[in-house]
Amino acid sequence: MKTPHKLYLLAIALVSFTFASCTSEDPEPENDGEVITDVTLTFQELDDSNNPVGDAMEFTASDSEGIEIGGTPEIETVMLTAGKTYQMSVEVFNSIAGEDITEEISEEADEHQFYFLGSAFVGTPVLTYQYDDEGGINLGLNGIVSVVADPSTNNATMQVLLRHDLDKNYPGADNPNFTDYAQAGGESDLDITFPVIIE
Repeated sequence: MKTPHKLYLLAIALVSFTFASCTSEDPEPENDGEVITDVTLTFQELDDSNNPVGDAMEFTASDSEGIEIGGTPEIETVMLTAGKTYQMSVEVFNSIAGEDITEEISEEADEHQFYFLGSAFVGTPVLTYQYDDEGGINLGLNGIVSVVADPSTNNATMQVLLRHDLDKNYPGADNPNFTDYAQAGGESDLDITFPVIIE
């Protein structure tokens, strides 16, 4: 009478062990989202004829684990001069895979768009932005940033937001400072805020 009971317990133990083994060996689901570890904003001053003046300035935000999934990214302060106009370009990189994501964003321009928000652009703005991408598409890898001549404050924030799979024909979506960007659908691939100082 004890033997069937022992066999029953042994069978349960084997089934539990097998189930646990299978479960622990199941692969983790992969994250299909692009990992972004570095974002660089490059500012080139322009004269009244839109010719480059002086040396370009670079400001970077980085996190070795990924800006959206890591701890606290290191973010440099953007330093601009009142009354000046700049050509601004955005570069996006995945240092984990050694991949320049800027090229991918450019190739999929119909699916991506940068928005520039924060106190620098919204409310009482100290900066203005207009898209200046090749072919006239609203993307945001290249744009023109103008600093007001008499800013109301010398400190501001610049939120750089990259949306993916949005409806670019949604009313207002062509505005680079569109605060209701979520209404155009899609999701954010990047959301990083740079401190800004106007000199």
